[in-house]
Amino acid sequence: MTSRKPAFTPAVASRLPHVGTTIFSVMSALATETGAVNLGQGFPDFDCDPALTDAVTAAMKAGHNQYPPMPGVPSLRQAMADKMLALYGLKCDPASEITVTAGATQAILTAILAVVHPGDEVIVLEPCYDSYVPNIELAGGVVVRVPLSPGSFRPDFAAIAAAITPRTRALIINSPHNPSGQTWSKADMLALQELLSPTNVLLISDEVYEHMVFDGEPHQSAARFPGLAARAFIVSSFGKTYHVTGWKVGTVVAPASLMAEFRKVHQFNVFTVNTPMQHALAAYMANPAPYRDLPAFYQRKRDLFREGLAQTRFRMLPGQGTYFQCVGIESLAVPERDLPEADFCQWLTREIGVAAIPLSAFYGSGFDQKVVRFCFAKRDDTLQAALSRLAKL
Repeated sequence: MTSRKPAFTPAVASRLPHVGTTIFSVMSALATETGAVNLGQGFPDFDCDPALTDAVTAAMKAGHNQYPPMPGVPSLRQAMADKMLALYGLKCDPASEITVTAGATQAILTAILAVVHPGDEVIVLEPCYDSYVPNIELAGGVVVRVPLSPGSFRPDFAAIAAAITPRTRALIINSPHNPSGQTWSKADMLALQELLSPTNVLLISDEVYEHMVFDGEPHQSAARFPGLAARAFIVSSFGKTYHVTGWKVGTVVAPASLMAEFRKVHQFNVFTVNTPMQHALAAYMANPAPYRDLPAFYQRKRDLFREGLAQTRFRMLPGQGTYFQCVGIESLAVPERDLPEADFCQWLTREIGVAAIPLSAFYGSGFDQKVVRFCFAKRDDTLQAALSRLAKL
């Protein structure tokens, strides 16, 4: 018998050598292992409106099962154009300025790949969603990290201005903000518009939580400000709005010249997006009540959760938007409060039975400020179960 050497797999140089398993996967796996209530990963544990799934079935039965147009189903793009005009006063052409994407994460990656060339600088405001930095690195860009003000998570416009150089290609903002739950005000957006006005810096505005702004405040979309809208990719998420995160459907709105470049990349990384879901969403959007009522829906959950947390020694940060609540751990009457945030979250999951996410995971430096994040996009009984366990603290 002739012996053969084991098959050889060539080594590769990683495009993302510093990327490993995300903290979200780690904490969700630990929650499953320990039977903890998972308030770590940001997704609902309740179903969407049955009318929406019925609309998908109807679309399938109507034969909408083949490739749609590359930019998205025309009726869905028109529905988005109508919404942008009604909510934000932005008139956009659904044919040339709106594209349906495979979720917001693909939208952000595509926008970055479309406009960032090797060596271009892109400013991110930390703490930030964990896809931004790898996306920039995949494009060959240079990540420029600017911290939001610790504690308040407000934008520091002097720091942003200082970070802008002739190599700056884009700035990524996120409001309502994940992970802090803070929102940018009208004054913030006007300040940003003034700051960017003399520059060629593009804006990627991550607005996936646009319908989760509380206490009667409006969402200050980049679409409301002409000087921002003219240079922006505005990213939205049907998954976040309609409780269907697993559908992975979002949209991008941008001026026609920017959208032309966006679509050049989009057509080669996903080409197009799930057809029956698009038809269903277009039909469902004929009634604006579901997204107009969403702030009240989540504000009630926020208030329920905050009332329960008030019985603990967690220090609650303001929760102006999103479905996240951040808390400080430094005043807890347990020695584990002195652990690093990541270790505290491990302890909280194993010993208290509630999973959370450390804010340090959203900083490149692992900056630790004794703050962790809970997700309250859960059924009331899930929240009550978590609160009964957290009451031990």
